[in-house]
Amino acid sequence: MASREQVESAAAAWIARRERDDWTQQDQEALEAWIASGTDQRVAWLRLSAAWDETHRLKTLRTDAAPGNVPKPDELRSPFFVQQDSEASSDWRAELRTERRSRGLTKQRQVALAAAILLICAGAALWQLFPTSPAYETDIGAVEAVLLADGSRVTLNTDTSIKVDLSQTERRINLARGEAYFEVAKDPTRPFVVNVGDKRVVAVGTSFSVRRDSDGVRVFVTEGTVRVDKGESAETRSIAQLQSGAVAHAVADDVIVETRPVAEVEQMLTWRTGYLVFDHTPMSQAIAEFNRYNRRKILIADPQVATIRIGGNFRATNVEAFLRLVESDFPVVATEKGQQITLTAAASGKN
Repeated sequence: MASREQVESAAAAWIARRERDDWTQQDQEALEAWIASGTDQRVAWLRLSAAWDETHRLKTLRTDAAPGNVPKPDELRSPFFVQQDSEASSDWRAELRTERRSRGLTKQRQVALAAAILLICAGAALWQLFPTSPAYETDIGAVEAVLLADGSRVTLNTDTSIKVDLSQTERRINLARGEAYFEVAKDPTRPFVVNVGDKRVVAVGTSFSVRRDSDGVRVFVTEGTVRVDKGESAETRSIAQLQSGAVAHAVADDVIVETRPVAEVEQMLTWRTGYLVFDHTPMSQAIAEFNRYNRRKILIADPQVATIRIGGNFRATNVEAFLRLVESDFPVVATEKGQQITLTAAASGKN
């Protein structure tokens, strides 16, 4: 089995080869077959190609000019070559441009270009991981998917904020608010840790959702196993081990765990497609969910309305459709004023 370094070198060689002008459909098919040949290949390709693409997108360049002064063009330097002089940096860029135009690369020159790409990608990764950790957030009502450099995929729910910190020993996500679903790329050497307040949700290769609420942390596991810890550093201790199908609510030192069919857990996570699914759900809970996705808030004025149970599939941001169903099927009246909608019990004569 190839080592991690060998796989990453192979990925860099593929990137170098793709930069040539004579790239063909057959080359593309061969690349796709290599990527599909194993998890290590897929992760290496995603990591290096993302870093390589980032070198073309970065607009912030490092400068040694004094604060408040506008730097001259020749004072700007790439953040990936902060310890090289400007002449050396220009030589690298010129060589890469020459290599890209060349159709008849020799074996030695293609190997050299692959090594250069590997170095640049490593520099890009270091620049991204250490000076600034990537942060992602969604607005109210928005759902967004993000592909991380390690090959993991994160889907952010409404009004969610995370910060990503990937190192050689650990992959850490800080969930400041909201909810996120994680599809973790397998890497036994680097646990995947989601920090939520004083809780840690730890996995290696699995799929799960973590939601931060005012009354605690909720975890939904759809694949594999995750561990819930409490505390930090030396004081960290495990308080629950969750298997696929687990729905957990962690509050203080207690974790309440329910085990359900995976299909049922998946249904609880339909927000990933923009829909909310209710099945004999109390009106109070259904409205609490709708309020997470909309700036117009629904308020229940009568206790008897809160206990009505409702079912159906609704687009999370379509408040109007939800209210039409409520008013047509139940003895409820919706009154709108500004950004607030109040639900009250209808007169006793309404069915």
